[in-house]
Amino acid sequence: MQTQTISTDAPTLYEVTLYGHLSPHWAEWFGGATITLKDTGEAVLTCSLADQAALHGVLKKVRDIGLPLVSVVRVDTANPSGA
Repeated sequence: MQTQTISTDAPTLYEVTLYGHLSPHWAEWFGGATITLKDTGEAVLTCSLADQAALHGVLKKVRDIGLPLVSVVRVDTANPSGA
């Protein structure tokens, strides 16, 4: 089993996928997240977050608006190709 070290020195980029579309005005409420709408009926919030507490804050807001959570993915900005 390979151990992965996660640096906490810099903000971490996350993609939070929701089932349902959000209008662009929600971006500011989600801390300036980028909202990308997919043809599948999903919205992807791309957020740069300082720490796990900030991630939990975003997930709490997702809960509050009532859209189903599809996934949360930490984006590896050091290796975006996944190789």
